[in-house]
Formats: sequence, structure tokens, C-alpha cells
Amino acid sequence: MKTVRLSNRLAAVASFVDAGAVVADIGSDHAYLPCFLIHTGKVQKAIAGEVVKGPYEFAVKNVRREGLSDRVTVRMADGLFAIEENDAVDTVTIAGMGGPLIANILQSGKACLAHVKRIIAQPNIYAKAIREWAVLNDWTIIEEDILKEDGKIYEILVLEKGSATYDEMELLVGPRLLVTKSAVFLEKWKRELTEWNRVLASLESAEETEAIKTKKEQLTAYIELVGKVLEP
Repeated sequence: MKTVRLSNRLAAVASFVDAGAVVADIGSDHAYLPCFLIHTGKVQKAIAGEVVKGPYEFAVKNVRREGLSDRVTVRMADGLFAIEENDAVDTVTIAGMGGPLIANILQSGKACLAHVKRIIAQPNIYAKAIREWAVLNDWTIIEEDILKEDGKIYEILVLEKGSATYDEMELLVGPRLLVTKSAVFLEKWKRELTEWNRVLASLESAEETEAIKTKKEQLTAYIELVGKVLEP
């Protein structure tokens, strides 16, 4: 058996999976993450869920090639509906999608989370949507990570059941990330601040419709918040 080599971002996701967990990887693509978790002995059983036929077929082939068909179940299903009651899934991973899409998947299939203890989400953009979902649905953020790979910056959120409240700044940049303020974190928000200022400047010459006014107000609020985050 060979050990699947993961990208740095998926390896970071894997690091937050508890030993012995039963994992459902939603939007699993080639099922690399479940195969890695099995090969490294971290978990004994996993579900790989895919809603698109092509990636689903790739996942089935990859699991078979890795010799893991008896331990990784690949299902073609929409989001969390890949999880069945007798799977005893206690950990869900969702990586490589936009934050709003991840939040929508969690909301649409939240009945499937009844026995899930941990959610590990890796949004490509707009992690704020997942934090907002967590607050509304009694999940709390126990860990966060941020890393840079191939010029792109990724955030990872680890949720467990429990109520929590976060202010606007924490929802935007992450309550845990805000404490550590790593070099990658600062780079991300400097980039965002530059882009927001560029967009705001371009809107100044646009016709003042209600939508433009709302957008300018939102950008101004974000710029003010992140300006405070970046203060020495």
C-alpha cells in the first residue's frame, strides 16, 4: 500500500481529525483525504461523498487502486446526504469550496449532523459565511489555521457543538486567527484591504443607486475593521 501525498492545505485539514474518528469527506473529489487518513492509521473507516459524476467515478477508481474499498465508502450524493445513520460518522470534512457554499451544504443537510462532533471546513474564500452559520446553529470555533500554498491563502475552521458569539471583526477575520495574527494572516488582510480600497475608489464615479450605496457602506465598514486589525 502506498501513502497518498496530500497538498499542504489538505494535510492541515487532516491534522485536525482526531485519531479513531469516523470521517465523512464531503466534496471528496479523488478521495485523497480519506485514503490518506486510512493509510496513515489515523482512522479505520471513512465516507467519501461526491455530487458530480466525474469526480465520483475518479474517487471510486482511486479508492480501488489504493486497496481501500472495504474501508472507504464512496457515495454519489448531495452534500451531507452522503452520510447514512449506520455509518456512525462523528467528523465531517469539507474542503476546497467557497465559504457560502460550505455554509449552504451544512444548512441543507444539518439533520445529518445529529451525531457529528466535529466539522473541519476549509473554504477557499469568504470564511465569514461559515462563522455566521456556526453562531446561528450552536457550533463554536475551537481552532483555526491559515496557510499559503502556491500563492493562494487558505483558512481552516474547526467547529464543535456549543453556543458562542463573535463580534463583527471576529466573524470577518476569525476569532482564533485574530489572537495569533500570523504573517500569512497579515498578508491576507493587507491584500484584502488594498482590493477593497481599489473597488471603493472605482465606485465613487458610479451612479449612486441603492445597490452601489449599500456596497460602499459595506466596503467602508470592512476597511475600518481590517484597518484596526492591522494596527501595530
